[in-house]
Amino acid sequence: MAYSCISSLMQTLKQVLQAKSPLICESCIQQQHVESSYQSLCTLQVFLEDTTNEANDIENLKILENKIKDVVYKAEDRVDSCLTNMILAHNEDDREKACKFFNEELQQVETELDSLRKEVIVIEFHKRGSKLTELTTTSFSSTEETTYVGMKKDYKAILNCLNAQTKELIVISLIGMGGIGKTTLARKVFDNSIIRDRFEKHAWVTISEQYNKRQMLLEVASSISGVNNQEMSNDELMVIVYRSLKGRRFLIVIDDLWSTEAWDQMRRIFQNDNNKSRIILTTRLKHVADYASSPDFPPREVSFLSFKDSWKLFTKKLFRKDRCPPELRKIGKHIIQQCQGLPLSIIVIAGLLSKIDVTYDNWKKIEEDLNSFHGSVLEQCQAILCLSYNYLPPYLKACFLYIGGFPEDMEIRVSKMMSSWIAEQFIKATSDTRLEVVAEEYVQELMDRSLILGKTRKPNGRFKTCKIHDLLRQLCIREAQIENVVHFPYSDLVSTYSQDINDRRRVMIPFLIDDYFIDHPSQRSGKIRTRSLIFMGGGRSYLVPEMNHWPDSISEFKLLKVLDAREIGYDFSPIIRQLVHLRYVDARIEDPSSLAKLFNLQTMIVYSRRNVQLPAEIWTMSQIKHVDIEQMDMPNPVSIGDQQTQPLFLNNLQTLALDSSPFLAEILKKTPNVEKLKIRGANTYNEWFDFVDCLIDLQRLEKLSITASDDNSPCILSSAFYAPSLKHLRLGYTSLPWEEMDVLANLPNLEVLKADSAFNGTNWTLNEDIVFQKLKYLRIWSADDLERWEATTDNFPMLEHLVLLDLDELEEIPQSFGEIMTLKLVQVENCNPAVDSSARNILQEQQGWGNCELQIEIVPSLQYDL
Repeated sequence: MAYSCISSLMQTLKQVLQAKSPLICESCIQQQHVESSYQSLCTLQVFLEDTTNEANDIENLKILENKIKDVVYKAEDRVDSCLTNMILAHNEDDREKACKFFNEELQQVETELDSLRKEVIVIEFHKRGSKLTELTTTSFSSTEETTYVGMKKDYKAILNCLNAQTKELIVISLIGMGGIGKTTLARKVFDNSIIRDRFEKHAWVTISEQYNKRQMLLEVASSISGVNNQEMSNDELMVIVYRSLKGRRFLIVIDDLWSTEAWDQMRRIFQNDNNKSRIILTTRLKHVADYASSPDFPPREVSFLSFKDSWKLFTKKLFRKDRCPPELRKIGKHIIQQCQGLPLSIIVIAGLLSKIDVTYDNWKKIEEDLNSFHGSVLEQCQAILCLSYNYLPPYLKACFLYIGGFPEDMEIRVSKMMSSWIAEQFIKATSDTRLEVVAEEYVQELMDRSLILGKTRKPNGRFKTCKIHDLLRQLCIREAQIENVVHFPYSDLVSTYSQDINDRRRVMIPFLIDDYFIDHPSQRSGKIRTRSLIFMGGGRSYLVPEMNHWPDSISEFKLLKVLDAREIGYDFSPIIRQLVHLRYVDARIEDPSSLAKLFNLQTMIVYSRRNVQLPAEIWTMSQIKHVDIEQMDMPNPVSIGDQQTQPLFLNNLQTLALDSSPFLAEILKKTPNVEKLKIRGANTYNEWFDFVDCLIDLQRLEKLSITASDDNSPCILSSAFYAPSLKHLRLGYTSLPWEEMDVLANLPNLEVLKADSAFNGTNWTLNEDIVFQKLKYLRIWSADDLERWEATTDNFPMLEHLVLLDLDELEEIPQSFGEIMTLKLVQVENCNPAVDSSARNILQEQQGWGNCELQIEIVPSLQYDL
């Protein structure tokens, strides 16, 4: 993957140019070689961005990308190997020798990258139709009647748009992933005889990924006027189309639109004569649909089929009007479950089953060998799905392929996924935008392209988790293997062992890690070039029968940048000190001093089984952005500062999660730019008031979570509790009196408040002058003695989501909450039945006022059913 490896090496060279580590003898490094190499990489990166947008010949572009990738990978190996030797040098003589060799290698790298740069800037792309443009869905055209299943709601919605009284030209967009049925739905509407009778002219145009203006004109001219003269010029064809449509009501279907540029060119042809003409277009890209759709007719997203509709589609395709034989239903339903509601997959499976005798033994064999059989399905389905991948921007390809490593059917934490991309250096660094912001844009773009699906949301509306459809995940695994982006041992599509095992850049291991390291040829001649080892347990601990040899094997992976091994449970202290390139580590560390030389660390998620302290060097790790430690203490920066010539500040630290400390206030004063802060066991050392006083100085703090110690005495917030930028606050076990809620109302930007067993008292009364100006989400959990809650709509003018959990004594929800105009959802779970009744009363009252947007979700408490 040329683009991602260029990005990775560029970030490494940038760090070398800016390095201030005493372990690197900067004076010996010839910066002109580094700068020249960096500029060559910039040229290559821009070249790939431009040519991907312009090139028609995907195969030739892949050949060129592979050449660039090979050269850059070798250059990165040289640079990282030299840096390893410099950092791990035992004495000054060894370090000087390492620096000298580094300069020699830099000159070679500079020469090779410059040669590659000169080669690519003289390449001229001869625009010609890609072989991929020949891919069509004609092989499924005969299934249009049988594939129209589970789309009645979408079908009626489109008919309503077509029949709207609006005289202006309306553009109706259908959006969804490849194979989900957009074309089928559009064809069903287009072929409806009643609909066709309402329009004088009809045309169906398939655009596909490479927009061809001439081909489009030929199709429209042929459909509308019957003219199909290949010798006509584009201008002549446009005149024919214009005259044929002028003044006439028309229905045009534009299938498989891929760009706004193509739409701009097409839109000029279809005049708006205010005669109720209509255009239906299908696309996989949300931004295209949003761009093309008429303002009052938003894009309609085509969804996956339910299991009931999937089975109906399967049986209609395979048995036509007959029913599935009873003895085959159970096996057939198991096979259909694997399709996960994707119509294209269901159709292909049914088509393949139609080629064999419909017998129990044949279907049973397929059920037993489902994976390999499903592979045959993929080979046919993914000819279409591949288009979404092949035409991704270069900066998104590696990010997309990386997702294939997450366990099947897993809801992926978006934050975890973005952190991994950043650690892998997939995200393009810019001078004015943080990597986390760019990563979030990448996530949204993949969602807009229907390549990943958003699942659960955070209270602020952003996606907390996402999923990838199995067919697309299989595509990721296969392409990642080919591109040497990520390897997934034990996948059906990937051989576990091979001669190139040392060259695998990233490895995600789902299980059987012992087997992987037993046979890993780490002792062979040649260096291991793997950059990432990630153990994907899906929340399950690994079972490692023998742990006495494979950790030593990991110590041979000296170029590792990512070690994600939390679920192993092994103490990595003895080997991690050798992995000086680590940017991301998530593991058990019993001897934190082993982290002292890891100056490249950006993310540190470590835990211990006994109370230990991080090394003093943590305060000199300028690259560190995220720190999450358990059973570990941050060293006191004040005591360390006395021994340092430079002041200690972790200015780049954005996330800090740690156990309480007697010098917590001193730590926060040295991390002024932290944005997310989590304190566990707060007030263990009676540091509460010093800690609270520091919050006002954290000008960028947006998210704060405080969990007090179990035996904590009641805390007091007082007016000193103020954080100007705080948006998200969680309090747990703080034993605050309800009156302290008044202090929280003073937080000017608070949008989310979670009170988890945080307040004590029987009465919670909010005076009219207490206003949570921006609060959108409020959760009250386990306030055991709360009986009465008095509040009005004025106290929470912007509230959208109210969650009440385990409130056994509460008498009711304030009835005035039904008057909050912004309220969309009230969730009640395991509360007093009186709370349930008050929630229903609020809903009934709002429905009486015509408010149908408010939703109430109630889970009754079991204790009252006994």
